[in-house]
Amino acid sequence: MKALHIITGLGIGGAEQQLRLLLRHLPVACDVVTLTNPGPVAAGLAADGVRVVHLGMSGNRDLAALPRLVNVIRAGRYDLVHTHLYRACVYGRLAARLAGVRAVVATEHSLGDSQMEGRRLGSGVRALYLASERLGRATVAVSPTVAERLRRWGVPAPRIEVVPNGVDISRFRFDPDLRERTRRRLGLPEDAYVIGGVGRLAPGKRFDVLVRALAELPGDCRLLLVGGGPEESALRRAAHRSGVADRVLFAGERPAGGSPGEDLPSLTGAMDVLASPSAEEAFGLAVVEALAAGLPVLYVSCPAVEDLPPGAARGATRVAGGAESFARALTGLRARGPAPRSAPEAAHHYCITRSAAQLMDVYAAAVSRT
Repeated sequence: MKALHIITGLGIGGAEQQLRLLLRHLPVACDVVTLTNPGPVAAGLAADGVRVVHLGMSGNRDLAALPRLVNVIRAGRYDLVHTHLYRACVYGRLAARLAGVRAVVATEHSLGDSQMEGRRLGSGVRALYLASERLGRATVAVSPTVAERLRRWGVPAPRIEVVPNGVDISRFRFDPDLRERTRRRLGLPEDAYVIGGVGRLAPGKRFDVLVRALAELPGDCRLLLVGGGPEESALRRAAHRSGVADRVLFAGERPAGGSPGEDLPSLTGAMDVLASPSAEEAFGLAVVEALAAGLPVLYVSCPAVEDLPPGAARGATRVAGGAESFARALTGLRARGPAPRSAPEAAHHYCITRSAAQLMDVYAAAVSRT
C-alpha cells in the first residue's frame, strides 16, 4: 500500500508532530503534502526519509492549489489519501476524488464544542466540512469525545472511527540525570518547584491562568511554558503586571524528536507538575505525554483521561475554576511531596504502536471497500 498524507501546515503543533510520530510506525510507504508553512516538522520528516511536497497555497480561497494537488496525487499513484486539519480535509478529499482515489480517510484532530483549530465554529464552516466529509470513506476521531461531537454535527456514525493519538512512551520515560542537566541548562534553581505548561500560546489554552496562579504561590515556584504563538507578548505583559516576570520561563517551540536536553521530553522531565488550564480539548496530548513522564497533572479538560475508566490515569486531577483554583490545587499537590516518576496505565493505553495498528485497520477497510 502507498499512502499520501495531506496536512494544512507543518509547523510545530500537536497534529503535525503526531503525524511525524505516526509515520515512523506505519508499515506502509508514505509521502506528505503540506498546503502551507513547511516548518520544523517538515524538516524532521525529511530527516526521517519521508518525501515532503510543499504546495505553496496562499490562503483558504486559493483555488489554483486544487489542480496542483490533483496532479501530485495522480503522479504518485497512491492507493489511499489521508487528510489532516480542516483546510487539508476540504481540499484533500476533493482532490483525491478528482484524481481517482476512492480510499480517502481524514483525521479530526481538534474539533471542540465551540471551536475548531482555535477558531469559532460557524454555520458556513460546518456546512463545508459536512459536504467534504461525504467524499471520504471514513473520518477518524482522536477520542470518543470527538466522535460524539462529529455525530452531533451530522456525520453518520458508521463513517466514524476512533483512533486515539499516540505517545512514544520510551521517549518520555523519566531520566533523573537528564532532568538535572536540563534544569541546570535552563537556569532553574535546584530547589525550584517547576510548574509546566505545554501547548500553543493561544487564547484558548488559557495560560494566563497559570501566570496569575503563580503570583499566589511561594517565590521558589517557577512556571515553564513550552510553545509559541500569538499570545506570547500578552503573557509576558501579564507576568510583569503580576510581578512574576522573573519566575516565568518561555522555552519556545520544542519538537518531541529534537536533541536530548532541548526537546519536549527533556523539558517535561524538568517539571514537577504539568498544568493544563485549557477549557476545551479534543484529546489532551500534552497531558498524556506528561503522564508518560510520570508527572502529576492538573487539567480542566482532557478527553484522553475522561474517556478512560476511573483510576486508569493515576496522577491526573481535574481542576474546576481559574487561577485561584489552580493555586490551591498546586499548593495541595506540593504538600503531598514527590511521587515515583512512573507511567500509569493511561500512558500505555495510548502507546503509538497501538494507535498505528488501529489506523492500519481503518486503511485496510477503506481500500477493501474500493
